[in-house]
Amino acid sequence: MKNLFRKVGLSVTLATSLSVAAQERMSIVAPFPAGGPVDVLSRILADGLQKKTGQTVVVENLPGAAGNLGIDKVKRAKPDGKTWLVVPAGNLTINPSLMPNFPFVIERDFVPVTMLAKAPNVFVASTSSRLGSLREMIAQAKARPGALSYASPGIGSGLHLAGELFKLQTNTDFLHVPYKGTGPALNDLLGGTIPLMFSNLPAVLPHIKSGKLVVLGLTDSVRSPVAPDIPTLAEQGVSGVVVTSWYGILAPAGTTPALVEQMAKDAAEILAQPAMREQLRAQGLSDATQKPAEFAAHIKAETQTWASIIKTRGIVAE
Repeated sequence: MKNLFRKVGLSVTLATSLSVAAQERMSIVAPFPAGGPVDVLSRILADGLQKKTGQTVVVENLPGAAGNLGIDKVKRAKPDGKTWLVVPAGNLTINPSLMPNFPFVIERDFVPVTMLAKAPNVFVASTSSRLGSLREMIAQAKARPGALSYASPGIGSGLHLAGELFKLQTNTDFLHVPYKGTGPALNDLLGGTIPLMFSNLPAVLPHIKSGKLVVLGLTDSVRSPVAPDIPTLAEQGVSGVVVTSWYGILAPAGTTPALVEQMAKDAAEILAQPAMREQLRAQGLSDATQKPAEFAAHIKAETQTWASIIKTRGIVAE
């Protein structure tokens, strides 16, 4: 009988331990494949949280349906602080207006926690375009409306919308040429097939430094620590074109303010560490953490901006 109790006691202890372990497991859902910025940021955050809290933190890559597969999993998760979503700006602020049957209402289905990091975008020209400055580009676009063209990674991408916003703010007209991704667009830009492109800074910075591309300006409110010598568009007289590629973390609706605020605090402390900043810098990113209320306001304002641009320009998802 004693042996039986010992066995029962052992199994109860084991079951309790497994239960505790299960409770301490935290998941960060990255709705895109491994290797991209969302995945890299998720793993930086997971590593920091595991060291900080002692919990097991796993990254779940769930690509599919333009990110909606992973986003849906988080939407349906229990709001217990064990499931979080790392996602790029476009899924939150562009897709709701771009996709006719977008399956989420961001304000209803999720709780914004904090922006994590951002990469500035930059306006560049091919050397064969013979455009040496932003002023020259604007002058040529006004003198010959529709003659110039710019590349983007695709219709409805943040970089496509950056161009449309630029045209509105400068009262210029030039042609959008969508590509299937940054790589093909950049190849044609470098080859001189197309004269202009809005791009993520990390993708084009080596070509700017080597002199293969002419930089026209940064689409951010401040200069980038990654390339402090590149002036912003605003510094050159073009205001209102602030378009960055940013990434944030969200929780399922119903997550308590205490859990949300703690995650925002933990993320800020993790990304402020010198080693983490270096990891971000290696990806062309910089720390951009905010308080939950600030992040929610940012999402709302940017969503309104893109909704207006998409409607005004009649942009429809492919």
